[in-house]
Amino acid sequence: MPVIRRTDRFSVQDLLVEASYGVGARPSRLVMTTLGTVLGIASLVVTIGFAQTAAGQISNQFDAVSATQIMIEPASTRNSSGAEQATGRLPWDAPERVDRLAGVERAGLVADVDVAGQAVTSVPVNDPSAAQTLSPAVIAASSELLAAVRGQVVTGRFFDAGHDERGDRVAVLGERAAETLGINRVDSQPSIFIGEVSYTVIGIIDGVERRARLLDTVIVIVPLNTARVQFGLTAPAELHVQIEVGAGTLVSRQAPIALDPSAPENFTVQAPAAASSLQDNIQADINIVFLTLGILALLAGGLGIANVTLLSVMERVGEIGLRRALGETRRDIARQFIVESAVIGLLGGLIGSALGVFAVVVVSLLQGWTPILDPVVAIGAARLGTVVGLAAGAYPAMRASNIEPITALRGGT
Repeated sequence: MPVIRRTDRFSVQDLLVEASYGVGARPSRLVMTTLGTVLGIASLVVTIGFAQTAAGQISNQFDAVSATQIMIEPASTRNSSGAEQATGRLPWDAPERVDRLAGVERAGLVADVDVAGQAVTSVPVNDPSAAQTLSPAVIAASSELLAAVRGQVVTGRFFDAGHDERGDRVAVLGERAAETLGINRVDSQPSIFIGEVSYTVIGIIDGVERRARLLDTVIVIVPLNTARVQFGLTAPAELHVQIEVGAGTLVSRQAPIALDPSAPENFTVQAPAAASSLQDNIQADINIVFLTLGILALLAGGLGIANVTLLSVMERVGEIGLRRALGETRRDIARQFIVESAVIGLLGGLIGSALGVFAVVVVSLLQGWTPILDPVVAIGAARLGTVVGLAAGAYPAMRASNIEPITALRGGT
């Protein structure tokens, strides 16, 4: 009799045929087993995709607001009594001075106004017996301030440079101030009174991104020159500058010189950092949380494959014993069950990766976000399904390879 080589007994083709039969013999079980891997891989892709998308949204928020805003104030020091005392003053033409700098888009001045205890009302009523109510605060601003702090006008408009230069008695209300004063429209030219002097309301603002105090408190905004004439305002308090992304370092260094070349140290500049540690920390925390959830889901899928593969081994003890008796080796048996697990893992990885990418895109579009997902994650997730299948099939394959033919044929395990 001719000698039969080992490779001719159980070839790679035989291995693939047997594995495909084992995988497809029970379609319902295949679906349930693959479902665990699909959910695990999909969860991993979705969580990583949402982490990257959320990080992108955070980065956009930092770039859109923090990285494009600079605030300049007069420097201060403590006097002998411990009180803060300014060492300089912002010039009235500060916006024009910094507008010449490269990277500056627009700038606006703002200052608190002392109205000397005068009430701010929508109707002048002099009734000593009436209950005292808290009047809205009054601030003065230049015409460019609203654009510099990214404000939005709900109704009407913000005052312009003409109102400011003439010192017109006009006012713009914050949303809460408008509610307090009972004004919700400006087409009829409503007026408010500071003391006994009337101011025409020309607009109501909302949605200020940079100087939230404009909306967090009940506040009335009047032109800068109006406050100088009517209330004796001596100097602006803050200069808000909107800049291009990446120009923070340059503008923060040049702005004090542009404001006062002889004493730039008299100004304090609050500029965005080149890299925000807060932003990095938030992104790292989000990545850790989402990645942990994805790994836990993937482990659940792997355990599902291992459990079903082990159950398949127990059900096919007789078959394994017969094949061993006909000449198959332990290695042949082990390889078959490992290949079956790998195929299940690959199917689950491909389907799960596709579903995960689809979910990230759909949810991001519904929320108005920009979906961000590294292609390496999607491809790697599909491959990871195969790895999970291999790892999950290792123990059942070892268990199957250790079954003795005579024991299996007798009905034992």
